[in-house]
Amino acid sequence: MLKGFRDFMMRGNVIDMAVGVVIGAAFTGVVTGFVSAFLTPLVGVVVGAAGDFGSYKFSAAGVTFPYGQFLNVLIAFFMTAAVLYFCVVLPVTKATERYLPKKPKTPKRPCPECLTEIPQAASRCSACTAHVEPVAATLR
Repeated sequence: MLKGFRDFMMRGNVIDMAVGVVIGAAFTGVVTGFVSAFLTPLVGVVVGAAGDFGSYKFSAAGVTFPYGQFLNVLIAFFMTAAVLYFCVVLPVTKATERYLPKKPKTPKRPCPECLTEIPQAASRCSACTAHVEPVAATLR
């Protein structure tokens, strides 16, 4: 029983996932700190507030609605999403496109028997195993 657990824990994907979770938690702290230290006060300057809307509330029928807390969380969410997109997702996407270019797609044609898309140079359909005549790839 313990051997199976040890084998499970030593598989690469479990270790990779654990490292990813720890790094993700640390990165969350960095992004949250950046948003709260720089971007939230900047919003406060733009809208003329102190950058903290936590004290904003209204009352109706004797019930208090602290909508300012929701505004703080909403602003932090959108700023965090923007920071992640512009500082992580966009640069990684650009680097991936630059250093790992996509392979050109091979031209396809339908199988005459089952109409599944197969490569033009194929002599047998991978879906229905029908023999097909290969078509010479045309250069454009």
